[in-house]
Amino acid sequence: MPLLEDLIRSLDADCPVRDIRQGVFHTAVVTRHCGLAATLPRDALRQPHPQVASPGGLHERCARELAAMAFSKSILEAAMGMAAINSLLDVDETAMVERNAAELIMEKGAGKNVAVIGHFPFLPKVREKAANLWVLENNPHEGDFGPERAGELLPQADVVAITGTSITNHTFDEVIGLCSPTAYVIMLGDSVPFSPLLFDHGVDALCGSRVVDEELVLRCVSQGANFRQIKGVARMTWCKD
Repeated sequence: MPLLEDLIRSLDADCPVRDIRQGVFHTAVVTRHCGLAATLPRDALRQPHPQVASPGGLHERCARELAAMAFSKSILEAAMGMAAINSLLDVDETAMVERNAAELIMEKGAGKNVAVIGHFPFLPKVREKAANLWVLENNPHEGDFGPERAGELLPQADVVAITGTSITNHTFDEVIGLCSPTAYVIMLGDSVPFSPLLFDHGVDALCGSRVVDEELVLRCVSQGANFRQIKGVARMTWCKD
């Protein structure tokens, strides 16, 4: 897991763990900042129980130990690790713009072959702009392709959008290796780490969430908010160039 290993090594984890919340759709960890990650409930429910080894005492761990949970085979533990990583990152927001991923994908993918890993609500709009749209999804909807088609479709794509949960489920390194060297690669979703290390690993743009109202975000996470319902965040984009 080279990307995840690089992320963990890059962290300044000298701060306490102040809060951990794991809702149905989101996980939040508060250390230096408040960090988010997707919980992935469908994938988690397929795994054996117990899925979290020490619930109730995780806040007593140091921040680096919590971040290292991103290596866990348990989806719920790995989501906590990803949220911890995001909570520890100091981000230069002057390099970002407030823009959502759908706009960037449609701009870069107009008239081209687009592959999106993960099923998102904006896909019908992308389909109108792209020459071809291939959606790869672990839980396929009608018209989607299963992950077994990745080796066939990703090398043909001019634009590839990869969900940030590819880091959580430890598939990112394999996926990025299948992309064409000339493809424009976008990572999107609440799990995205705003770290320049992603640019070194083949990603061209990061489209994720920055928490602007910690109390509101924690309340939404605890009350089961999904991606569209969560409040207290700004949707930001950071491009390599």
